[in-house]
Amino acid sequence: MSTDKLKVGIVGGGFMGRVHGRSALVGGARVVGAIGSTPDRAKAAAEATGADEGFATLDDLLAADIDLVHVCTPNSTHLPVTLKALEVGKHVICEKPLATNVQDAAGLVAAAQEAGLVATVPFVYRYHPMVRELRTRVAAGDAGIITSLHGSYLQDWLAGADDDNWRVDDAAGGPSRTFADIGSHWCDLTEFVTGDRISQVSAQTRTVRSQRGGVDVKTEDLATAQFRTEAGVVGTVVVSQVAAGRKNRLYLEVSGTESSYGFDQEDPDRLWVGHRAASQLLTRDPDTLSPPAARVNRLPAGHAQGYQDAFDSFVADTYAAVRGGDRPDGLPDFAAGARSARLVDAVLRSAAADSAWVDVDA
Repeated sequence: MSTDKLKVGIVGGGFMGRVHGRSALVGGARVVGAIGSTPDRAKAAAEATGADEGFATLDDLLAADIDLVHVCTPNSTHLPVTLKALEVGKHVICEKPLATNVQDAAGLVAAAQEAGLVATVPFVYRYHPMVRELRTRVAAGDAGIITSLHGSYLQDWLAGADDDNWRVDDAAGGPSRTFADIGSHWCDLTEFVTGDRISQVSAQTRTVRSQRGGVDVKTEDLATAQFRTEAGVVGTVVVSQVAAGRKNRLYLEVSGTESSYGFDQEDPDRLWVGHRAASQLLTRDPDTLSPPAARVNRLPAGHAQGYQDAFDSFVADTYAAVRGGDRPDGLPDFAAGARSARLVDAVLRSAAADSAWVDVDA
């Protein structure tokens, strides 16, 4: 890697490509090039991501002078695109899900380790300062005995009969849609905050819209799961992309014998803290945050900090790992992506077996 400004390429010029492009520029990188879904969309991809130019093919982009590749393509293409990038010595940020099955995700972990390259997955909700504050307090034992974990991740962008997207197609998106797309975020956040892994699940899925765009839908619109953790904590989660009025509402509550905590991604500057005698609402303030939370704080108190800021912090940590070799605390790597694939697989196996309890790592 050159000692000058980090040079990156972006594969995909859609919504996530734009998000990655902005974070790359904020992180001080030069976006050398981008590619779209077809050679004809190269210019549009460059404009969307802030790249110097559009490239016609992946091979053209990988042949350019770049250090790292952002993979922002449909799920089924993550494996071949990422493998190509790793094979030619490029560090990678790959959108989640890392792969559409457990075996491919494990293969990407092994490929990144063998190449000795930085490879990360944007589980960016880890980067909200109040999430880090929650994690710090749980680790310090402030919750007492954790009794239960519960929450939801609710969206409505596929609630309508005419709503459609490439993610609905299992050939492009994989066998799971809603749980792989957003349930994965909830599970990652829960395990990150508590340091306790989900060990068993009993799940059910439902496809509300059986047809979209005249095509039969095989992926789920919503899923629910109850689970047990390795420490014996019980929990429940509901995820849906057909919940009218909910735009991007990820909510996690950690219940304990001494304190309980509630985090709402749509109100990320605040953390609810419950006590038996009284409850309080903590507001993000760099003067009172714990050091781990203050590290990812980007703005003064009273200035709203949200999703893009969290994404910027994630990309900055990835770039720091590329430059310095150290892995900043909480950086989600390909192992986190493979862990997510195992959780999604367990949910699908349980749902297919009439909600039977299944082991996550079986």
